[in-house]
Amino acid sequence: MVNTCDLTTAVHDQLLQRNRIYEDFFILESHRLALACREMSGRFLRGGRLLAFGRGPYATDAQHVSVEFVHPIIVGKRALPALDLSILPGPWLEAILQPEDIVMGFGPPSGDQEIADALNAASNRGAMTFALPGHSGSYTLDPPSAHPFIHQELVEILYHTLWETVHVFFEHQELGHDVGDSAFLYPFLGRQKEPSADVVDQVAASIRAKAQDDSQLRARVAREQSEQIIAAARAIHDRLQKGGKLIVFGNGGSATDANDFAIDCVLPPAGYKPVPAISLSMEPANLTAIANDVGIELIFLRQMIAHARPNDIAVGISTSGGSKNIILALEEARKQGLLTVALLGYDGGDILRGHLADFNLVVHSDYIPRIQEVQASVYHVLRETLEVLTHA
Repeated sequence: MVNTCDLTTAVHDQLLQRNRIYEDFFILESHRLALACREMSGRFLRGGRLLAFGRGPYATDAQHVSVEFVHPIIVGKRALPALDLSILPGPWLEAILQPEDIVMGFGPPSGDQEIADALNAASNRGAMTFALPGHSGSYTLDPPSAHPFIHQELVEILYHTLWETVHVFFEHQELGHDVGDSAFLYPFLGRQKEPSADVVDQVAASIRAKAQDDSQLRARVAREQSEQIIAAARAIHDRLQKGGKLIVFGNGGSATDANDFAIDCVLPPAGYKPVPAISLSMEPANLTAIANDVGIELIFLRQMIAHARPNDIAVGISTSGGSKNIILALEEARKQGLLTVALLGYDGGDILRGHLADFNLVVHSDYIPRIQEVQASVYHVLRETLEVLTHA
């Protein structure tokens, strides 16, 4: 049996290692990212769209960036057009791509030739391209880590930063001076018109500050919740040994995280053993049928009734801790005797207060992008710990 103290130290160190990598990256890349966001905002103003795609676990990044732009979390921000083309990127780009579009390809640290080919074709037709990773495009990423989980977490921080910053430049260019509801994101941008170069420098500084905020949250999780992560991993491992499976679910960006966690279980990095898992968020026909026929609050409950078995583990992901459909699914899981785990934000919300999960892993923040970025670290470290326990 692996010593709990050793595991706790390992989890703590893994989280802090991420901070060093991410902070160093955004110190180097902040200005280049600010310039890329300025170009993106101009393309959106000209009618461009964000077209994203990836394969395997990286398809979930395309899902995530699409929902961020279409369904912005800042009240009053307009929806910006974005699509996930992961099912068929090449033919879909061939059919719908316009020169003013922005094309984003996601892949593993070593790259993906199919994704690279699609990006090159889009670039040849005048689109702005993001190669994440890659060596050819309008913005290219040279991954600072070969670890697929660390790489994917860094990319999530990157596209959250793009979304936040595009709104600032979008309004700055459109209105000439007033950033409106985006002021809380970048408070230095007031109502006085500033030279574009000055805005770029100030936005770059704010990007670096955001990476530091992210690190502080992750350090708090390392300090306060490493033991809870280990305890949850041990309990999950025990259920898996008895033939159980993970059932993961979430809404919006948390839905894409649920999909990613499930894929990381069944299609893990090289050398890992697959873990049985499903995501209730990866079922669009079921989700829309249930929402249309009986209501959005039951989309996970109905599926839980169908799929749950006594040794299973229910993992609900909610930034607010108060999503009614997550609460109902967790209540059903407890009724059926499942182990329940919740990845939460804010103060843990009604899920924590209602004692609906056997293990609560809380990122104490009230800003959704930062919560999701650190939650990604939490479930990746949880997956790594399950691997250690499997080999013990």
